[in-house]
Amino acid sequence: MTSEESSKHEEFRQGMRFLPMAIFVFLILLLFLGGMAAFLYWAFAEVSGVRNVWLLVCGAPFVVLVGGFFVVYNLYSRFGSPLRQMFAAIDSVAKGDLTVRVPEDSSPQFGELIKRFNNMVGDLERSDQQRRNLTADIAHELRTPLHVIQGKLEGMLDGVYPAEPKHIDDALEETKLLTRLVNDLQTISLAESGQLPLHSSRFPLVDLINDVKESFAPQASSNGINLRTTVSDTNREISADYVRLNQVLSNLVSNAIRYTSKGGSISLETEATGNGKTRITVKDTGVGIPATDLPFIFDRFWRGEKSRSRDGHANSGLGLAIARQLVQAHKGTIEVQSIEGVGTKFIIELPAQPIPI
Repeated sequence: MTSEESSKHEEFRQGMRFLPMAIFVFLILLLFLGGMAAFLYWAFAEVSGVRNVWLLVCGAPFVVLVGGFFVVYNLYSRFGSPLRQMFAAIDSVAKGDLTVRVPEDSSPQFGELIKRFNNMVGDLERSDQQRRNLTADIAHELRTPLHVIQGKLEGMLDGVYPAEPKHIDDALEETKLLTRLVNDLQTISLAESGQLPLHSSRFPLVDLINDVKESFAPQASSNGINLRTTVSDTNREISADYVRLNQVLSNLVSNAIRYTSKGGSISLETEATGNGKTRITVKDTGVGIPATDLPFIFDRFWRGEKSRSRDGHANSGLGLAIARQLVQAHKGTIEVQSIEGVGTKFIIELPAQPIPI
């Protein structure tokens, strides 16, 4: 049986659940109206002695019955049928079928309800697919370093590789990669569930910017990249988790260095917005991000083709997803603007109201 036939069968089964009650109500109504008609005919005919007129009058309940039938049918078409389809769709979702959709209805009573239901099921379907993709991505990311470690150790045991520090260091680097990946997964999991602890303190924003610059200045200089900072107010202080914000900015600057060619520039800029928020901008003159990729760069394990080709498996694809979660944990926002071949700009806005310390 095809899915379409199965759906029709399910709709028919749902409709049959209401059939006995409908027949029972119809028969009760028929008996009631028939009894009323007989009683009225007998009563009025005996009093007036004119039977033909009262026959017409007393036949009126049957006319009402016919009219009521059409009214009930119309009400069922407008209310019963959409509800039946909705019940069938709910049962299908309960059984795990997230591909089901309720046919669109233009009626003011159910049109918006059906639209929102379909949107909800669509979101559930996308979430389920993302969960499946996440499981596959985690397995892939773990498999690569594990294979390298296994290959190195087996090679040294079999005498293929001498047990020298170089080969041991290679295996050690892969274990560090595994540790970093597991830690990243734990961080993003806690952040998404709202359980990531933030150790907030009040500090000058310029200190954070200077620390990030000093951390990456040697790497930028060796790549021929000009790394500069612009702080609009050197006395401005914010309340936030210093370590977590440093992690966010470090990730953005690291990515900027990775995709900025020699002779390019990277800038960290801060300013106070009109609504009292603090804005931090990380801007580069790198290769940029294709417009088709922009909606997905904050997704877990997302990596563009350039990233795959240039970094191999060293880039886990969790950095930007973690950055977004950490910024949101501070009740802030992060967005990206990019033009391919021109550069990329990440804009972070932190609220004026500090997070609790």
